[in-house]
Amino acid sequence: MTTKQVIRENIKRTPKFKTLASRVKIDIINGNSSKGYTVNLRMEKDKQILLTSSPISLVKVLITPDKVSFYNKLDNTYFDGDYKYLSKILGTDLDFEKVQNLLLGEALYSLKDGSYSSFIHDKKYALQPKRQQGLIDIFYILNPSHFKIESQQISQSVLSRHLQIDYLQYQEVQKQSFPERIKVIAVEAIEELTVELEFKSMSLNQDLRFPFKIPSGYDEIQL
Repeated sequence: MTTKQVIRENIKRTPKFKTLASRVKIDIINGNSSKGYTVNLRMEKDKQILLTSSPISLVKVLITPDKVSFYNKLDNTYFDGDYKYLSKILGTDLDFEKVQNLLLGEALYSLKDGSYSSFIHDKKYALQPKRQQGLIDIFYILNPSHFKIESQQISQSVLSRHLQIDYLQYQEVQKQSFPERIKVIAVEAIEELTVELEFKSMSLNQDLRFPFKIPSGYDEIQL
């Protein structure tokens, strides 16, 4: 298939919904330490994403197009700021659209924008911009059986940074494909952070509430 055909098939499979709810198992591996969490995720497409720790609501995170906010009842602290902290963790500039795309199996940098070339890599379609964006190299691998992204990689060689997002498994929800298992690897110099996400009990278009209010008396933290 031509590059345009591959991109067209991918765009046709962009999920269409108003709200999404799911339980998410999160494993974080940083150096020699590892931690596991379970959160309830609620998403109002293009508007807000709410993460709540489970089974006890001790930590809440609200992500909107304007900012990232969270509070922690364990130590009475909160954060209310921009995307710099998330961007630093993953080593690439993030905004709301990129975070949402990461969770939905969509390209961080839209395939609709720019001009791409394609080639066959390990019996799969590989896409990359004909002209890379400055100091950033972008690379996508699409599975020819469903044309969803199987891996997307962003490298900044000058800063020794590499971000790789692998979609290990997709699931069908109301005849649409959503990620079921995601593995994120962020490398900066000799430091490596791995985050594994597993989505369970996903549902669409329910009437969801997004309650979030930073309790009074909490201490603001600077990140």
